[in-house]
Amino acid sequence: MAGEEKPSEKPKVDEPVTEEDSTWLDAHYDPVASLNTFTSCMVLEDLNCDGDHKLLVGDFGSGAFDAKIKVYGGTRLVTEIQLLDLPTAICTFYIDTTEPHTPVVAVASGSLIYIFKNMRPYFKFNLPTLEVNQKEKELWMLAKQERMDPVELYEQLGTLKENNSEGVPLTVRTHRLLNLSLEDALSFVSVFKHSPLKRDTIVTSMTTLQKDRSEPGAVSCLLVTTENREIFMFDPQAFTILVKMTVPAVPVFITASGLCDVQYTISVACRDAFIYTFKKGNNTPKYQFAPGAQSCGLVRVGKNLIIGLANKTLACYTPRGKYLWSVGLPDLITTMALMDYQSKMFQAVIVSLKNYEVRIYKDKYLVNTIKTDDVAVGLQFGQFGREDGVLTMVTQNGCLIVKILKRTVMFEEKDPIPGPPHAQSTKLNIPKKTKLFAASTMREREMGAAMHQLFQKDLYSLRLDTARSYVRSLATSMAPMTTSQGASYKISAQVQGIGPLFQLTVGVEAMSRQQSTTNLCLVFQWDETLYSLSNKIIQVPLLLPSILYSFKNTVECLDDCGRSDVIKVFLHSHGNPVPLVTANIDMPISESVVFV
Repeated sequence: MAGEEKPSEKPKVDEPVTEEDSTWLDAHYDPVASLNTFTSCMVLEDLNCDGDHKLLVGDFGSGAFDAKIKVYGGTRLVTEIQLLDLPTAICTFYIDTTEPHTPVVAVASGSLIYIFKNMRPYFKFNLPTLEVNQKEKELWMLAKQERMDPVELYEQLGTLKENNSEGVPLTVRTHRLLNLSLEDALSFVSVFKHSPLKRDTIVTSMTTLQKDRSEPGAVSCLLVTTENREIFMFDPQAFTILVKMTVPAVPVFITASGLCDVQYTISVACRDAFIYTFKKGNNTPKYQFAPGAQSCGLVRVGKNLIIGLANKTLACYTPRGKYLWSVGLPDLITTMALMDYQSKMFQAVIVSLKNYEVRIYKDKYLVNTIKTDDVAVGLQFGQFGREDGVLTMVTQNGCLIVKILKRTVMFEEKDPIPGPPHAQSTKLNIPKKTKLFAASTMREREMGAAMHQLFQKDLYSLRLDTARSYVRSLATSMAPMTTSQGASYKISAQVQGIGPLFQLTVGVEAMSRQQSTTNLCLVFQWDETLYSLSNKIIQVPLLLPSILYSFKNTVECLDDCGRSDVIKVFLHSHGNPVPLVTANIDMPISESVVFV
């Protein structure tokens, strides 16, 4: 189900808000922490159930085997745990209600999910393996049986990579082999040809969903998204897959709300620039919408989704795709995080920008700005140590910054446009009650049921006429957007100029994301006594899905009496006399030519 489109006007860019130094207290600054991580690999949690919250960081390290989990208690490094692969995400949740009520830590690394309890290994789960290319499997089997030499295996796998007719991707082992030189490939084959061939998926994002109670410390389920376009929900005790959902594209950000046993909503941002929303009982997306650009972050604030976009915009949508508001930003977004200050019932979104700013937005209002010496790539807000409002930041150069929010600070929601609105000072002219008003009130009381029935009858008639008109427009291709021959098209137009010369810009977009479209043309129809167009037919090239193509045509008004008419634009397919899409363009009145 398609969501509501975002308005075309460009959002207003907020001016920086100057805050006093007393808003945040500088608690810790470590320029040599050498942390290499992102927001998804940072979490604040009370690991020992003693009220002392720790900072967990999934550090990528600087080499191939330097990935670690680092635990900070206050300003010092408490624990380090070595990882075999780079971490993707870290989550903490509760799997039981036994005392002491300590959480477990889930670390996604490659195709594995490591579960730690009391920061000791507790469980390891391997995601289900994927189907292996049958031809690739046969080639490696021949090499294992010494029926094919490594050089021939190298050449055959390279040919299979170029001509993969099965459509099943090749394994990581084959890709590594083909990236090696021929001399190194010989030793690689001799080492790995005896190992079983398998194709694993990779975890892209992870979050938690409470199972049956909505309260702090309740048992939660783990949600995991993969490169294979899947979402898994795990049982918190047996670590088995409860629900498996399929996404049309690879998800990179995930957020969830509700209860697993009652009703829940899961929203994911994918690499195809779409947002997909799942409901309980649906293994495929129930709602989907395109915010207009690639997503740089996804945060749920209340019931709404705050999406950071690559076009320097912070937008807000409902999970169903209804556009609410958007705010322009002065630079690109690097990361986003939720600011949930529970002691003051305050929720906002923290946005880090490339211009060394960290901004806090309450709805569409900018309430605070923090200047940093480097670009922040990791953010987390919550309890750290025994303080409630602590903001931890990791910069691009590995610096660790900890700031504490003063308890007396109150964020104010201010409109970026100064001054009250003009309508606020205008008095309403409210008339006094008259005899006509009293008579109408008495009539509504006496004949309320009959008036309601008449209103419902007229409303149903209006809906029926609207539906019939819509069906007629689809049947005759008179709508600016239609679906025919298995493809969906959308056409738009814009007129520029004051006359007598106008520039007509026609936009054509293929809404279907499955295949490209060819052999199309734009045909213009107009009153030749009133207008003259430079092109009557414009050939449309290959239409790629979800990309808007613009075509320009020059219109000259031949009449100087102030008349205007409609120019029709038809999108035709070669060999088909019936147009696919029709657009009626109301031309403006042309200004007269003034000779000086």
